Amino acid sequence: MSRVYLDNNATTRLDPRVLDAMMPYLTDRFGNAASRSHAFGWEAEEAVEKAREQVAGLIGAESTKEIVWTSGATESNNIVIKGVTSMYAEQGRHVITQRTEHKAVLDPCKFLETQGSSVTVLDVDSGGRIRLEELESAIREDTILVSVMFANNEIGTIQPIAEIGRLCKPRGVLFHTDATQAFGKVPIDVQAMGIDLLSCSGHKIYGPKGVGALFVRRRAPRVRCRPLFHGGGHERGFRSGTLNVPGIVGLGQAAALTGAEMAADAARIGALRDRLWTALRDRIEPITRNGDPQHCLPNTLNLSVHYVEGEGLMMACKDLAFSSGSACTSASLEPSHVLKALGVADDVAPSSIRLSLGRFNTADEVETAIDQITRAVERLRAMSPTYEMALQAGSLQRRTG
Repeated sequence: MSRVYLDNNATTRLDPRVLDAMMPYLTDRFGNAASRSHAFGWEAEEAVEKAREQVAGLIGAESTKEIVWTSGATESNNIVIKGVTSMYAEQGRHVITQRTEHKAVLDPCKFLETQGSSVTVLDVDSGGRIRLEELESAIREDTILVSVMFANNEIGTIQPIAEIGRLCKPRGVLFHTDATQAFGKVPIDVQAMGIDLLSCSGHKIYGPKGVGALFVRRRAPRVRCRPLFHGGGHERGFRSGTLNVPGIVGLGQAAALTGAEMAADAARIGALRDRLWTALRDRIEPITRNGDPQHCLPNTLNLSVHYVEGEGLMMACKDLAFSSGSACTSASLEPSHVLKALGVADDVAPSSIRLSLGRFNTADEVETAIDQITRAVERLRAMSPTYEMALQAGSLQRRTG
């Protein structure tokens, strides 16, 4: 039986069309984009600027100069959180974020606190969305930055981004969003949404790993950010270092393809995700869907399969690739901080799995996944004393979320 990959929120397969675009810059066109004295460098610089146009176009940036190349969203997030707070320290040292952020935002915020900054971490509702009135109440005179992710990597919940932008703008507070999971999956318009800074990565949209971008607004307001890296002043001083030209070309091509195919991909993948959910809900009980089903990425499904450990279910489905939580923190034995923030009980959180579909998944693969997961749950529950006790007590109820 062939393997089925359902872990696209962790990383995606490189689209062959992206590889085709990258190959010349891995072979014959190997110049350094900063070498402006010969044709090899000119070729590389031209390719980098084309990719800047492609990424800017996908998010509605006004200028290609607002796109800064990085190694990925983790670096982009760190540049924003550390660089903005350092640059604007005289105006204030208060930052607002929320509990279900990726660790690439939460950990830099914890670092800020060791440096004397104040960080407010907002709670979320049972679906994983912040409450706008709580954000509004949290903004202070010394607030300089609000950082709220666009869409959650574990549960797929989409935050009210435009509304957050409208709260921040008149108060002169910069608004950053980690759009790693939303980038290329749902429409993003940094102008209409009032986004001042945005982080994204290539490997979530069928591009290469190890390359990302940071949008930094240049007008109304012009955002300044102190760099983390020094040494050459590349990327207009935001991020020094020789550019990864093949990776940047790949990210640009992936952005262009995603922009052209987003609507069709979202409709097809969303239908597959819905089929996966309804079939598992009907065949397995009790089962809970985690997150907000109305405000959710089209590809993401997070489930708590009660009386089954998520890790055990993964091991039992040896031909399926999915996650028992965030791939970036799966080495930890602690329950997912995202599910804890939603109020998922400690005895239920370990039973959670994340299924995330992508461009290359098929209807047949979804049916294979449904069958394998259903059979595995039946086997594991047959060995579960807690499930047996619940059956005997007659306490099992359908819990579908």
